[in-house]
Amino acid sequence: MTTPDMTDINSPTRPPADVGALDPTAVTVRARVPGPAVSIGRIDDRTVVMCRLDAGDHLAALSEAVSESLEAACSLALEKRLPLILIASSSGADIREGIGAAHGWGRAARAMVQCSGHVPLLFIVSGAVVTGSALLLGIADQVIMIDESYAFVSGPGMVEAYTGEPIETEALGGADIHATTSGLTSARAESIEHALDIVADMLSYLPSDNTALPPLTPIDVSPDDSDPTLNDIVPKTPTGSYDVRAVIERIADPESFLELRPRWAGNLVTGFATIGGHAVGVVANQPQILAGTLNIAASHKGARFVSFCDAFNLPILTLVDTPGFQPGKDLEWRGMIRHGAQLAFAYARATVPRISVTLRKSYGGAYIVMDSKPMGNDVAYAWPSAEIAVMGAKGAIEILHRNADETERAQLEADYEERLLNPYRAAERGSIDAVIDPAETRQRVAAALNVLASKRERLPRRRHDNIPL
Repeated sequence: MTTPDMTDINSPTRPPADVGALDPTAVTVRARVPGPAVSIGRIDDRTVVMCRLDAGDHLAALSEAVSESLEAACSLALEKRLPLILIASSSGADIREGIGAAHGWGRAARAMVQCSGHVPLLFIVSGAVVTGSALLLGIADQVIMIDESYAFVSGPGMVEAYTGEPIETEALGGADIHATTSGLTSARAESIEHALDIVADMLSYLPSDNTALPPLTPIDVSPDDSDPTLNDIVPKTPTGSYDVRAVIERIADPESFLELRPRWAGNLVTGFATIGGHAVGVVANQPQILAGTLNIAASHKGARFVSFCDAFNLPILTLVDTPGFQPGKDLEWRGMIRHGAQLAFAYARATVPRISVTLRKSYGGAYIVMDSKPMGNDVAYAWPSAEIAVMGAKGAIEILHRNADETERAQLEADYEERLLNPYRAAERGSIDAVIDPAETRQRVAAALNVLASKRERLPRRRHDNIPL
């Protein structure tokens, strides 16, 4: 990916020196001092609306003027149906302006919410984004943080005053914390140039607005080619581990997989890829981490990503290998029911083409929420190694035959596996459309994408649904 061509996204008195080459065709449509300028320009071959809020006047405090520029950027993106790219560093609402700054923040937040789901919102954190300004990052679709940047609502001083515990800025809200613990960050970058390159990569999978389809990517490799190495990826033992990203990379077009939030909720993998040139969103259980179980973080990560793909017409490929939801009293007390329902809710309301492949385990409630046929899935495949049931054989026999001795249990478990865990039983009941040779997965998925390309669903009109947040 080449370094993106950029617009002049500062006011004319402060031209950017660190964002790459300027695009001579850029048009600055709003420039005010001290507020940031708003421009229409290009990143690679994509036209975007750009705005840069950085540490200039009073540490880029969110004054009324700055908020007006942010509001103008959102209005322009919505009017022109273009992605909005915001490069942000802000010390929060400008205390010199009092309630005027607070009102401006509210207008900017409302304008961003009005853009949500209509045009992609891709934000780069280039420095400190704190207090009220930090909440704007939570509205963005994808957030890229520069390594030295940080973001938090309450700073170290306030945290220490309230809790009595001293904490450093980096430990409270640094890029690493948001990449591993909070889940705010989709990707990290070494510099603004690197961050813009990541933005360019993301845009290559996305349409400019929700009325358009994702771009088709020319490929050199035929999607009809089989890959026999897929036959040997899943271990023969039911507890054996493997990296599901190896499966994704063999199904996707070469070097097309872009993983998002790779270090947060690693038991679920999400990202963009192309298959036969078609852009797709990929959701996959990761057996290497927590055995691929679903917990609160994974449910939230998956639900947010599925919702984003559905908003911007990206078909969803789901790769399933999970023994269920992770047990634990702490998880239950923190709302496993609500958060687990978020993933089910996101899949159930999605209208884009949805294809799933069950690689190995698919048990109980996790089977339902991982894009099962009852949830509205379009095409459901399974490998011969798939086990689709309420629970595994061992757990089922412990419940059904708790008084059996060890020898009897072994025989009962073998019988349960043979009768109920094989994918052919699920296929008989219509839960699976076909049991496929793993080597043919890529061509099967590519063919399904071609068939589903014309899929359109009309939903009954309503104000909005009520996702279990």
